[in-house]
Amino acid sequence: MDLRRRKTQKLNSATAATTAVVSPSQALRTLYLTNALFFAVFFSVAYFLLHRWREKIRDATPLHTVTPAETAAIVSLVASAVYLLGFFGVASRDDLTDEDIILREDSPACPANFLAFPPKSVDSVAKDSPNIPSPLVDRTLVGKEKETTLLKSADSADVAVPVTLSSLEEDIVQAVVSGSVPSYSLESRLGDTRRAATVRREAVQRLTGKSLEGLPLEGFDYESILGQCCEMPIGFVQIPVGVAGPLLLDGKEYTVPMATTEGCLVASTNRGCKAIYLSGGASSVLLRDGMTRAPVVRLPSAQRAAELKFFLEDPLNFDSLAVVFDKSSRFARLQNIQCAIAGKNLYMRFRCSTGDAMGMNMVSKGVQNVLGFLQADFPDMDVIGISGNFCSDKKAAAVNWIEGRGKSVVCEAIIKEDVVKKVLKTSVEALVELNMLKNLTGSAVAGALGGFNAHASNIVSAIYIATGQDPAQNVESSHCITMMEAINDGKDLHISVTMPSIEVGTVGGGTQLASQSACLNLLGVKGASKESPGANARQLATIIAGSVLAGELSLMSAIAAGQLVKSHMKYNRSSRDMSTIAQ
Repeated sequence: MDLRRRKTQKLNSATAATTAVVSPSQALRTLYLTNALFFAVFFSVAYFLLHRWREKIRDATPLHTVTPAETAAIVSLVASAVYLLGFFGVASRDDLTDEDIILREDSPACPANFLAFPPKSVDSVAKDSPNIPSPLVDRTLVGKEKETTLLKSADSADVAVPVTLSSLEEDIVQAVVSGSVPSYSLESRLGDTRRAATVRREAVQRLTGKSLEGLPLEGFDYESILGQCCEMPIGFVQIPVGVAGPLLLDGKEYTVPMATTEGCLVASTNRGCKAIYLSGGASSVLLRDGMTRAPVVRLPSAQRAAELKFFLEDPLNFDSLAVVFDKSSRFARLQNIQCAIAGKNLYMRFRCSTGDAMGMNMVSKGVQNVLGFLQADFPDMDVIGISGNFCSDKKAAAVNWIEGRGKSVVCEAIIKEDVVKKVLKTSVEALVELNMLKNLTGSAVAGALGGFNAHASNIVSAIYIATGQDPAQNVESSHCITMMEAINDGKDLHISVTMPSIEVGTVGGGTQLASQSACLNLLGVKGASKESPGANARQLATIIAGSVLAGELSLMSAIAAGQLVKSHMKYNRSSRDMSTIAQ
């Protein structure tokens, strides 16, 4: 792969003489003294100002009246705070030693600039910082690049993997393989997320002896996932995105992006969209909108746990709890608290609105505030965990099926008789009977929990991946009951899907990545709604429900008409000769 190399600058004798004056150890001592000074100034002036503030309150002196000494103290406080924040507030330095920080700040952000120090200084740095290999500097001088590396796979077959690394990167790869440099620190050490992924990828290949030749590396913005989406990346996986539609829902047309590797899925959903469109469209209703988090606390006795339960469920106390909870965010609004007791353990299920965010972090922060508030009245309360699984997140649970979580949506449509016959190739009577025996009775026989549908999870997963949602929340988000009924003297079909826990957001997490953001933009729900907070996330939930309606309609029709196996054999199987490819 083509890696960019920074050119080393030639230093004249005057420059070398100047840079040789300051050694890393001298700079480190100066740094320690400076930090100690600013720490002392910060805490001393803070104590002085707090003491003066208390005296003014006691003497009823206006707080805005300040003396020259207080003015000087405020200026010193701000200056020291700015210095301390500037020094300690850079997250990318967390894994660097003090020597690394000095070297990086005193020279341009390029490892080649270690040459600014004379050979003696470089050797001392190598001794003081064993995590940085000493050949790193010398090989950068040469600037030679390594040749193709041969890796041996588990079957002892030689696999040539062209990995072009600079001398600097080669040394770091060797350090990662040896364990002297942790893989997770590469981004902060190199200051370049793409180079970090390149080095980590090569180290993984050498450690495992397996080739990653088919996993793409180039063409991805690794900076966009740093600290929010994925740690220790070595590449990215390509998932094709197709579109189904137009989906006519609530009078608007949507082109729905679906990321999937399953053949027929997009085509089938597209056929369902066509049937809905020709029948006049579908309509949706949002029933509830609230994310939940349920901490578990332990009290000395079951009686004491019951007292806390009654306190939380008392309407007279709700306003006070809501004020404490809502301080966590300008979008968070506490809706209710539902409690359950198991012995002396109490589970408190908080529900709140979260604007256009999916809201897990938001509701967790609010819960943390309430727990701190309750500690004053219930000092014997022991917080076991911020989540006690009564939420319930990423698990099939009856509480989500009954009470809902995230967005609860019902979507319906009336499919005309001629559309059922011409587009879906079946009859209303056959669909109604199949739905009763498959989705309702069959699921009951299986003991399904929220799975009274044909394949709602298929559509939910595909849209979730395309729009940057949490794929793991497909578990509860796919809870769906599909209902079909013959109306208008048995000529037309009424179909509906009821989905009580669609957990989506249009801000935060993976929604900020370029590809996923583009898919959200295609649906017209990108980012936060400026007119009505939460409107974009609610609209996305209804679009998902409408797409599930289309998918259910088409798949059930294919099964009723006996087309399922035929279509999958045609579209979901590779036509390539795999025996030839494997050779």
